[in-house]
Amino acid sequence: MTTTTTAATAATALRSVGTAHTRVEGRDKVTGAARYAGEIPFDGLAHGWLVLSTVARGRIRSVEDGPVLRMPGVLTVLHHGNAPRVKSDYVGMLGRPDPTAALFQHDRVPHAGWPVALVVAETSEQAREAAQTLVVRYEQEPHDVAFTGDRPDAYAAEGHMPAVTEKGDLEAQLAASAVVLDAEYTTPEEHHNSMEPHAATARWDDGRLEIVDSNQGTTWVQSELAQMFSLDPSSVRVRSEHIGGGFGSKGVRAHQVGAVMATTLLRRPVRLVMTRRQMFTLAGYRSPTVQRVRLGADADGRLRALAHDSLSATSTVHEFVEPSAGVARVMYDADAHHTANRVVRLDVPTPTWMRAPGEAPGSYALEAALDELAEKCGVDPIELRLRNEPDKGPVSGLPFAGRNLVACFQEGARRFGWADRDPRPGLRRDGRWLLGTGTAAASFGAGAAPSTAAVTAEADGTFTVRISAADIGTGARTALTLIAADALATTPDRVRVRIGDSDFGPAMIAGGSMGTRSWAWAVNLAARDLREQLALGGTVPPEGITARSDTSTAVGALPPRERHSFGAQFAEVAVDVATGEVRVRRMLGIFAAGRIVNPLTARNQLVGGMIWGISMALHEEAVRDGNLGAHVGADLAGYHFAAHADVARVEADWVDDPDPDDPVGIKGVGEIGIVGAAAAVANAVWHATGVRHRNLPIRPDRVLRAAGGAPDA
Repeated sequence: MTTTTTAATAATALRSVGTAHTRVEGRDKVTGAARYAGEIPFDGLAHGWLVLSTVARGRIRSVEDGPVLRMPGVLTVLHHGNAPRVKSDYVGMLGRPDPTAALFQHDRVPHAGWPVALVVAETSEQAREAAQTLVVRYEQEPHDVAFTGDRPDAYAAEGHMPAVTEKGDLEAQLAASAVVLDAEYTTPEEHHNSMEPHAATARWDDGRLEIVDSNQGTTWVQSELAQMFSLDPSSVRVRSEHIGGGFGSKGVRAHQVGAVMATTLLRRPVRLVMTRRQMFTLAGYRSPTVQRVRLGADADGRLRALAHDSLSATSTVHEFVEPSAGVARVMYDADAHHTANRVVRLDVPTPTWMRAPGEAPGSYALEAALDELAEKCGVDPIELRLRNEPDKGPVSGLPFAGRNLVACFQEGARRFGWADRDPRPGLRRDGRWLLGTGTAAASFGAGAAPSTAAVTAEADGTFTVRISAADIGTGARTALTLIAADALATTPDRVRVRIGDSDFGPAMIAGGSMGTRSWAWAVNLAARDLREQLALGGTVPPEGITARSDTSTAVGALPPRERHSFGAQFAEVAVDVATGEVRVRRMLGIFAAGRIVNPLTARNQLVGGMIWGISMALHEEAVRDGNLGAHVGADLAGYHFAAHADVARVEADWVDDPDPDDPVGIKGVGEIGIVGAAAAVANAVWHATGVRHRNLPIRPDRVLRAAGGAPDA
């Protein structure tokens, strides 16, 4: 038998991908051995505390730092009058940086919570006391934080996709339609607030800047900081081994920049950790949206016209677009198909990427509208969607690289018991509760980005993988262990995966549901190259044998396709119209999300997204005080989200859906779980009560008003 045949047989026998594995770092995390960015000790560590503006617009008249500098333990106070100059006009990985991170470059205050000073002291307690003592005087100006759908200053904006797409004569097709729906849907401002706050420690070590951070991409942060401070990238090292959640918020932020400024001045390690309240201002958030959906259909529900227009808010210093209309460009086609993403600039902090940016709020509006159209047409909501399945990208015209949405609906309907559903609303009761069921479709992009990796065969017979990946709680470290084990024809216990170090070379960030797919490609390529080297025979030297990979060419050669994960969401709710209480009794999601590497952590990701969808539908809503321009209740007491008591039976599963263009067959599961979940809940509330809720969250007061005949508001 040849070496190749033997290796192939071993690989089949030792197959790890597709089997459930607990996290390889799980024991370290539950015993406290895994240290996060704010926990790692350093000799001579100093602590920084950011001071944020108390006005929503204006100028800084003075920073009265004299008394603070005389307080015990205070080492320095940085502000616009003495901070080093940094660059913010470069183009980074995701475009130009948000100037919020370029601390203390001018005296302008563009929103409440703008960083105006940094106090550094010997201890965190001393820094906090001094920061709270610091007096900053302002020249206040009128501010505008009012977000409404009729803003005359709104404009079309691209973000990471075209601002507007148009196909066909919309007005003509609407006029020719037997059934027309024209409705407005709103979603509020929502926040990530990951379990671990944003934290960074910066220090100079033998002429090299090192940042120990909590981020979603070490080489991304390394590149941004190097450009901002005019440093050679090779002189900057960023490490981020364990991350307690990110959801899009952990890129380059004020805390890293402040730590670098302070360590450069003091020449000792400096740590900054955001407070929970500061995260509401400095870590980004999901913009509120106002979305208008217009649908025109024949009597049987087949679409003739589809228009999805979305408005979101951004700051006055940086443009970020919440691309909610983008979901319609993938899900459904029509003879006339128009979409637009618009923004309005307000005196608010800059929004950012938040789990399923665009798709999460966009799917709520579109899938709620489809449910309303199904009611008008007298067609089952699932059947309506199946009748409008496109055979190619509705806007791009490209073929789909797999679109198994129909299989998701069929399997989900079977398991949920959809065939027994009475379509008429307001009929089912369980004591004081009205019961209803709803469904919605889901999609999220499945891309890949160039990455590098190195795999080493050690002299003791084990293997070490090095890649600048980021495990933000998804289980990526474990997934890469399984992928490497299969590619090396060995067992997972003989593979050690090292991640979160910019010295390991360029790699995709943990974002866009692209991380594991991109990293797996690089690891698989390097591992297979190493196997070929080992097949030549010989002894492994003490330093090991290393193979390196770069997927730039392979990823660049992917044929043009519409690449997405898909899913079908189902929810059953109970509504008490006397108290306004809404309870989700059970939820089921069936997904087509590529080859599932680790069923255990993949299910965790999908269920977590679905629970966030429950939270989005019923709880989450950040409120701004119009007079102050700042948040009301910027903490986890004032910002409501789903707790254990709000979550009953939530199940997630998948259909077979490997991507033929991916060497492992992966698509991605990080974000698809939240998409469509809020719409399924909202549609179930209609089925229970007969009342449509077009504004999220569906709070008890809104349910009570609707029960009394008042319009949804």
